Amino acid sequence: MAYTDDALKAKLSTLNETQDSIVSVSQWIMFHKRHADRIANFWLTSLRDSVPARRLNYVYLVNDIVQNARQRRRTEFPDAFSPLMPEAIQTAYRSSSPEIQQKLRRVIEVWKSRSVFEEPIVQAIESRIHDIDKAKGGGGKKTLMGKSLFSSSSGMEVPKELESLVPLQIALTKAAIAGKPSIDTAESEYAKLNGPDTLLPSPPVYAARLSSLIKSLAAAESSISERIKTRNALILDLQKTLEINKAALAADEATYAELTSRKGDTEAKKREVEDSIMKGLASNDDSAEHFDAAASSARSGSAGYISLAPEVEELTPEPEESPAAAPATVLVPEVGTGQVRTASAQSLNGPSAKRQKVSHEETVVPDLGDMGIGNFGLVNDGNGRGVGADLDADVAELIRQESAKS
Repeated sequence: MAYTDDALKAKLSTLNETQDSIVSVSQWIMFHKRHADRIANFWLTSLRDSVPARRLNYVYLVNDIVQNARQRRRTEFPDAFSPLMPEAIQTAYRSSSPEIQQKLRRVIEVWKSRSVFEEPIVQAIESRIHDIDKAKGGGGKKTLMGKSLFSSSSGMEVPKELESLVPLQIALTKAAIAGKPSIDTAESEYAKLNGPDTLLPSPPVYAARLSSLIKSLAAAESSISERIKTRNALILDLQKTLEINKAALAADEATYAELTSRKGDTEAKKREVEDSIMKGLASNDDSAEHFDAAASSARSGSAGYISLAPEVEELTPEPEESPAAAPATVLVPEVGTGQVRTASAQSLNGPSAKRQKVSHEETVVPDLGDMGIGNFGLVNDGNGRGVGADLDADVAELIRQESAKS
């Protein structure tokens, strides 16, 4: 059966959400792969004209066609449907209920994970859905779990330094998608009219075809011009970002060199300190060994004894002062003999006399020697006998009698 638009329309009218229906229509379409561009454009027109509830079936149909073509390594249908998908998904998503929107998100997740369509196509689809969700106030691209559908796996936002690049890249992707059909059409018409086996039609028909080719080439030229303009703007921003990063790189390298130098100097100082610590420990060990040897020699009583006691300065007696007046002579009797010996002033100020200093006044304590207590108070009378200086006459007489008997 030859391909016709009416035949395709009849097939699409029988399409429903069941797998059998989708696979049946998909196989019929893939059989007519030579008409891939024509089928894709008719599919988009039918999707626009269908009710919102049936638009999901059209998306399921394309999913099956393109995935089977990828498995068979056929590029006709992926190339034909790719430029149309952003607009088709936008149309289906905008008019669908939340339940159908969630199903469309699942399909797009499959496309992204399996690389059914190229990355620029998927990005353009994501951008269209994000705009719709943002306009509705939904915050954009939510899944059932509340997470972003098209966010990166790390969940990080675009850095501030790269924010200016995102709109340019999106615009470039849209321009590439929008311009592809016009470029393909221009190249196809040009090949038909300028091929080596092409038969030239009559001049009026040939002129009309040339006019049509000129229009196609002009549309393709405009599309390429817009793409070049957007790409140059993107390159300019990339160059600015590159220069900023080059300057930052030079600063980082200088800082790295300085830190490396400081680290080397610090390590050298550390080694010097450790070496000095080790030398100090070795010196302390030698001193300890010398001390142990000296102590051992002292304990054994050898000639190498070293006195560890501190030296004490000997006490030197203060110089004697000459007495201002000669003291009175005191008669001291010899114990057991009854004889009296004279105690001179020298015995009171001799070397054995003890001196005490109290409130800066000198008090002399005489050396008593062998004198008894009973000899105190006797004064020499010139005859070798002590006479009581302050005693009563009776007491003095008694003392003289005792002295005469002895």
